[in-house]
Amino acid sequence: MVNSDSTEQPEWQRNPVFEFFASLKLAVVLLAVLIIAAIAGTIYESSFDAKVARAYVYGAPWFNVWLVLLGANLACSALSRWPWRKHHLAFLITHLGIITLLIGSLIGRIWGIEGTITLFKGDPPTNRLLVDQRQVRVHDVDGIVKGYPAEFLHHPPTPQRPRDLGLLASGAHLQIVDYAPAVEGKLNPKPASDAGAPALHFTIATAMMNQHLDGWLLADDPQHGNFSMGLANIELKRGTASDSGRGDSPNRPPSESEANPKDQEVDLEESIFAFSKAPDEQIGHVRKGGSTGAKVRLVAPVNGNKGYVVVSFGEKETIFDVAENLGRDVPIETTPFTLRIENYWPDFRIENGKPSSLSDQPNNPAALVTISGRGAAAATSPESHGTGKQVTATGGPPAMPAHGEETPNHLTLFIADDGAITYELASRKNGKSPGKIELNKPLPTGWADWQLVVDQTMPSAQAQMDFTPVKSGQTSASLSGPADLPDGVRLRVQQNGETIERWAPAGWQITIPTSPSPTLVAYGWKTVSLPIGLELLNFEVKRNEGSDSPAGFKSTLRIVTADGDSATGACWMNNPFSYPGVWWRTWTGLTYKISQASWNPENLGQSTVQILRDPGWLLKWIGSLLVVIGVFMMFYLQPYRKQTEGEPITAAAPKSEAKAIRGEAVAEITG
Repeated sequence: MVNSDSTEQPEWQRNPVFEFFASLKLAVVLLAVLIIAAIAGTIYESSFDAKVARAYVYGAPWFNVWLVLLGANLACSALSRWPWRKHHLAFLITHLGIITLLIGSLIGRIWGIEGTITLFKGDPPTNRLLVDQRQVRVHDVDGIVKGYPAEFLHHPPTPQRPRDLGLLASGAHLQIVDYAPAVEGKLNPKPASDAGAPALHFTIATAMMNQHLDGWLLADDPQHGNFSMGLANIELKRGTASDSGRGDSPNRPPSESEANPKDQEVDLEESIFAFSKAPDEQIGHVRKGGSTGAKVRLVAPVNGNKGYVVVSFGEKETIFDVAENLGRDVPIETTPFTLRIENYWPDFRIENGKPSSLSDQPNNPAALVTISGRGAAAATSPESHGTGKQVTATGGPPAMPAHGEETPNHLTLFIADDGAITYELASRKNGKSPGKIELNKPLPTGWADWQLVVDQTMPSAQAQMDFTPVKSGQTSASLSGPADLPDGVRLRVQQNGETIERWAPAGWQITIPTSPSPTLVAYGWKTVSLPIGLELLNFEVKRNEGSDSPAGFKSTLRIVTADGDSATGACWMNNPFSYPGVWWRTWTGLTYKISQASWNPENLGQSTVQILRDPGWLLKWIGSLLVVIGVFMMFYLQPYRKQTEGEPITAAAPKSEAKAIRGEAVAEITG
């Protein structure tokens, strides 16, 4: 790219460093790597998300260095043509456009703002912008809130290689020593002398599903007073259970109307879970008509097979091989019914409310069988649970209660001032019953074979959470539920020779005991304070005619400033509005562009908007326009494609002159 006539070149053009940065070889390497990086970034974004692509490619330090090298190469390439002539004009405009575009991008990356704000109708204006970056925030003892970047998509910290955050105002040394993509919180209350609430610890287990759950409950606590198991809830309240009478006892015999089968033949369909470890237990759910009266057992697998399903009607038994009949409709001999083995799990578990297999080993075999046909509906067998609740069309677990509907299986525990524990139990199988619980004695719940044991109580306790990382694919029930667990970081604080380590999950603030006063630490999205505040005045959802499906949604906002100025505007999909709205701010990018980002169908008083401010916007447009003009001139305007007639040509030997012209031509084409 450099003029070959070295005798006429200025000394600075003959410098080896300048020649390296102006060379065509460097330009080819830089462009090739950028093309490969763009392809990789596109693959990352489509396979994962934009955050991963930004972390590994577009926002990585090496990518910034590469762009700086490209800008230096373009600038040196343009300077290598000095003194410039008329036929250099297209070349110079193109290079100037690319350099301007790079500068605009750099300004936007450094001083630009992009994030979201979730607004609620009726709330005062807020200026807290959430940015798509993780951050550790420390409320230090000096009253200053300090933020530290904490993005760990690659190179997460380890105890051997911690992320050092430095000294705090108290003299404590803060480090991030570990990162977990999923962190689970469990209540672990501590005794409190005043203003505490009664607490108890319980365990609930099932041999049929090979599961064991445990947890603490705080009486009458809206956050920690309830334990959800999906199809069953457990809660703790102060007081004593009321006596609801003998007729609600879980051991009451079935009434005559329940014991006698229906005489009328109807279409019947029933889905039944069978477990090899609990051959006398089954969970049946009527899908149509009524119960078939079938008893289903699963014989454990041997020699690598999937076992056998044994279907009994009275004294008659029929055996089906699971592997041979899985997914097939097979008639049951001497009966009007047909059997279909819907699914088989070698190591059965309930994960996130759905049946799954923990492994391929037959540790806890289970099968789901559907029996259908036309006959007289039978009374539900004593071993069958959950009649009347529909299962999904795919033969899965029973449907969850509708929104706002109480869970049919419910256990309310009551703890009195003297520590006595009573209960009110609601079971879909056995109805309702009250009673008294003694420590370390099991209570059959009537929910399949689940049994509950209360093993510890506290007369006065205060909530405290313990957080632990969860391995991929493994969760345990907790007060917050197993789904959608946040990521988290493990913090280490060293002060006065003592070391304290605590997990901080995303969205939580934890307290670390430091002297002279505790330090508050939070991990979550980075927040930025804007010089403007946003208030949601109204949120509208337009529906498609004749249906409830949304056709669009619109937010009406009020913008306020510290000076008391205000403005009102509206935004909807693909139609943002800007503040301030004066033309020169819009054209320079010195404005806040507010767009509709998302909405909450369950709360029409809530709206999430995106805020974008890009001070490099104008330079990007100017640079793009210059590139288009330069390329057009280079290829379509004859005077700027080659050396024009009448302009001086530097004297040189014929061979050198030909070489220089060839170099000029290559440089003109490659830009």
